[in-house]
Amino acid sequence: MNDSIGNEADDSPLEGLLQRAQSGDADARNELFEKCRNYIGFLARSHVESWIQAKVDSSDLVQQTLMEAHTGFDNFNGKSEGEWLAWLKQILRHNATDYVRRFSTTKRKASREVAIGGFTESFRSVGPPELADSDGETPSQIIAKREQEIEIADALATLPADYQEIIVLRNLQRLPFDEIAERMNRSRPACQMLWMRALKRLQSVLTKEQFDDDESEDGLKE
Repeated sequence: MNDSIGNEADDSPLEGLLQRAQSGDADARNELFEKCRNYIGFLARSHVESWIQAKVDSSDLVQQTLMEAHTGFDNFNGKSEGEWLAWLKQILRHNATDYVRRFSTTKRKASREVAIGGFTESFRSVGPPELADSDGETPSQIIAKREQEIEIADALATLPADYQEIIVLRNLQRLPFDEIAERMNRSRPACQMLWMRALKRLQSVLTKEQFDDDESEDGLKE
């Protein structure tokens, strides 16, 4: 029995798709790219927005990245999910740098390469720790332990828009709550409360646990 999270052949359905796609299965290739759409979408949005400092429509960037990856698929020689996601991020990084160079109105040096991180590390050390559960783990720590970035992105895509936004701003862009409050037109305490609830909802989706979301939203809008 092997309980290692790193055993991707057992833990990652994406790896099976990758192997079939590399063997010439066109349906598997299409499914592989579709399963990566949410992941690339959140990375593109969070990292480009962190440079441009405004909400942007990154759908063209996502489409361009997936098309280039599809066209160059035969040049990918990796076997693991980690290698596959690293390859996609490399393509996204190049396209995002060009995107920022064209559309940025800030004084930041658009010639610099846009850094594209991953999902799991974004939940490991962001700001003050949230309240831990009975086992002593915070929602961020529980999410980070999942280690499967596609799974986290797909779960994030199921959340309400305001939950998605605050997780993107706080965990992926790593913004301070004062700036998040300004961007979301809410008070700092309301944003902190919203972030906690968003993380707990995300955790519940990933762990398939019940999440009580019947509380009043009034305190989240102040």
